[in-house]
Amino acid sequence: MSEPPPRIHGPAGLERPALLDSRREVETPEGIFLALAPAGIPARGAAFLVDFAIRLAAFIGISAVSAELGRFGTGLALIAFFAIEWLYPVAFELAPGSATPGKRLLGLRVVMDSGLPVTPAASLTRNLLRSADFLPLLYAAAAVSMLARSDFKRLGDLAAGTLVVHAEKPASSRAVPPAAPRPPATPLPARAQVAIVAWAERVARLTPARAGELAELAAPAIGAGTPADGRVPALLGVAHWLLGTRAGLR
Repeated sequence: MSEPPPRIHGPAGLERPALLDSRREVETPEGIFLALAPAGIPARGAAFLVDFAIRLAAFIGISAVSAELGRFGTGLALIAFFAIEWLYPVAFELAPGSATPGKRLLGLRVVMDSGLPVTPAASLTRNLLRSADFLPLLYAAAAVSMLARSDFKRLGDLAAGTLVVHAEKPASSRAVPPAAPRPPATPLPARAQVAIVAWAERVARLTPARAGELAELAAPAIGAGTPADGRVPALLGVAHWLLGTRAGLR
């Protein structure tokens, strides 16, 4: 007989089974809980190719201009090549959005392990260590490190304490799928109410299995006797009730 999955405590203080996906929940120093979705090799690889194409175009343009300036132009080109290769990612990661053009195009951004914006020291560290990630050939060390970890960190991320994550859409663009409003089965603390509404806002982007897994964690809010196939609609109803979309409060 198989053993039950290990149990951990969620944001609402409810005991729940450990999740199998790669999403990470972190708490900021201000007590705000953030759900981070680490980006894997396909998304990060595509972002790298976009950034590589941009840097290559810059290299070609600088080479064409410097060729007209003789030895002075060669010196300027070498300085420009160094800056583009090593400071290009740092400059964009420290700018609003915390992402290079390639990462921004793929909907990615770089953050600290805590979910906070990346610091200058961390950005420098993770990018200077790209030389180690490249070894022995074509970023093989980075690929091995990312495949071995659920948070897909390469060596530079491990040293700098950073994560590359999928950027969340602004809250104003989210919508809670329709459902019949229903009051919670038990009084909910503010923290649990926020967690339920946040779940409802992104449930349309989850797989049915994942949505049901998360809805199971909220059994006290919807009633322990709710059947498995009714947990998601029930929790959506609670979310609508919490948002005030019940009779007389529309």
